[in-house]
Amino acid sequence: MNWFFWTFYLLANIYFLQESHASTTTKANRLYSRLNGVAPSKERLDEMKAMIAANNPKGAALKAIEDKHFYNTFLKNWLKNWSNVERTSRVPLNDYVATAIGMIRDDIPFDQVLYGDHLYIGSTNAVTLTPYSKTDNKHYEEIERNRLILKDVLVKVSQSQTTGITDTAGVLTTRAAGSAFFSAGTNRRMTRFTFMNYLCRDFEAVHDVNVPDYHVRRDVERNPGGDSRVYKTQCVGCHAGQDALGGAFAYFDFVNNEVKYTPGVVVAKINKNNKYNEGWVTTDDSFENLWADGQNANLGWPEVRSGNGARQLGMMIARSRAFSECMAFRTYEAVCFHRPNTKFERSEIKRLADLFQQNENYNMKNLITETAVSCLGE
Repeated sequence: MNWFFWTFYLLANIYFLQESHASTTTKANRLYSRLNGVAPSKERLDEMKAMIAANNPKGAALKAIEDKHFYNTFLKNWLKNWSNVERTSRVPLNDYVATAIGMIRDDIPFDQVLYGDHLYIGSTNAVTLTPYSKTDNKHYEEIERNRLILKDVLVKVSQSQTTGITDTAGVLTTRAAGSAFFSAGTNRRMTRFTFMNYLCRDFEAVHDVNVPDYHVRRDVERNPGGDSRVYKTQCVGCHAGQDALGGAFAYFDFVNNEVKYTPGVVVAKINKNNKYNEGWVTTDDSFENLWADGQNANLGWPEVRSGNGARQLGMMIARSRAFSECMAFRTYEAVCFHRPNTKFERSEIKRLADLFQQNENYNMKNLITETAVSCLGE
């Protein structure tokens, strides 16, 4: 009987030790591949396994993002989606993406992605790069074509001094953003995609017909199809809020492959297509957040709800609670490979958003690694 007991005990311990080892290996592999898009080297895997076994998965996640693939694969492909209308990663590296990556690498508070005077360019002795240009993307395409390590080659410069735009607003005033969101149209696209990318809401989600419509521009018909009720019950719900914010971009345009900024001069396209004489005429770059009250007050807007220009608008959006929750949501979706759907997952978004904006830190590397640990046991 004793022989049977001790044999069973020994075999059981061997089994559980093997299972524990396999679990640690699986977790380390999963953690690394989710944060880098490739499999880890044996040395990195062993380092991470030891940390996970020592009940330090956060340390293992931080170790994983030290590798170049975190920047060249995970961050690059994730952030490319934010830089174009099609929301695809099948576009070249550009100044929008490089700037966001550089800010994450340097632990610059990520709320500044919408208002900081930052621009990241490439600098290396390995190859000769075409200098940064305000009128083309060759500089960044060469960085990508030469497979340069973004962690090593990106250098921060002043966006305003490099481009001559005084009202810089992080990625919103980069050339790539201008090409995607200031080209054609009446610049409403910039406001819309800023909401989609950084508040996780298209305008339909903040539709509110109770917002006063005095900022709705002249190019919006008040009786579409001959029925004014359509305007009052549908059109005004989006236009009243977005047009009140859109004045922030009144001095911006994208002309001849370049972001043009004309301080004090409203670009002609903003007030074109007069379909209603009594509509709002934009005369400066002031904006007002009419969505700060009513049903959209739950987005957690900061106290300052009006201002002038792209930078002040970007700061207002970045300081909202919705920005932090959106960044937590987007990170969870990217790292965990699914949307947070369960009650626990939704509560995790709240916790991660709290952590992200704690002490106005907005550290994206911390948010990414915390999120990776959160779904590690799946």
